[in-house]
Amino acid sequence: MQIVESILSLRGQIKTWRATGETIAFVPTMGNLHDGHISLVKKAQTLADKVVVSIFVNPLQFDDKQDLAKYPRTLQADVKKLMQAGCNLLFTPDTEVIYPQGFDSHTFVHVPGMDDKLCGLERPGHFDGVATVVTKLFNMVQADVAVFGEKDYQQLLLIQKLVNDLNLPVKIVGAAIVRDDNGLAMSSRNQHLSEAQKQQAAALYANLLELKQRLESGAEDFSALLQQAHTNLSQAGFTLDYIDIRRADDLQIADLAVDKELRLLAAGRLGSVRLIDNIACNLA
Repeated sequence: MQIVESILSLRGQIKTWRATGETIAFVPTMGNLHDGHISLVKKAQTLADKVVVSIFVNPLQFDDKQDLAKYPRTLQADVKKLMQAGCNLLFTPDTEVIYPQGFDSHTFVHVPGMDDKLCGLERPGHFDGVATVVTKLFNMVQADVAVFGEKDYQQLLLIQKLVNDLNLPVKIVGAAIVRDDNGLAMSSRNQHLSEAQKQQAAALYANLLELKQRLESGAEDFSALLQQAHTNLSQAGFTLDYIDIRRADDLQIADLAVDKELRLLAAGRLGSVRLIDNIACNLA
């Protein structure tokens, strides 16, 4: 596995691969890799000849400076995992490479329709930071396909819209959530949970699953279902940001009379750790 830090070195290798007709898949990450990330790499390997992974902790997508400061940097361990997974190239730019002019005078990318709902409301500016860095990374890597996990479902939709609206020549592929044995969605934030909290945190998925089962069994009172789930999660120790039923394709509020492809989403804090999760729900 090659490890490069500069755009020039990255593009040099991309050019070499392109010259021999090889296709390229890209997995952008912020490091601190776990089995969920590695599943994205494995998915990418089925989609292209070469796989590029980036590790960059993007300051622009952190609305909380303390959250940015304590985000784990585990490059040595990440390199080992990626080598074992068969990654072809790891791109590890620093902040000066990504934002050479600093933040104040930098061009931002804004994708409308995502900052006014769910995590967009809870984390002001977060999705502008995501859209900006992902656009830059797409332009740097110039991959044929990019793989993103469905755990950050709102982010996945944002990136799909970004690519479609700006006619970027990269195909976006979503990959299924990887879960612990108790159902907890794998996340870099999980390491901040105690063992007892990890068991508590399983309630997030359990309540989404119960909500899905009741909806697919014909329950029609969205309000009552959501209130019960909110109560259950509060009793489990969560300070809930939201739990909601949305249209799957754009995350608008679902209308039972017409919307059949739904997404059930939840976010909340367990202690100081913010967790998110979601599942698909089909009423057709």
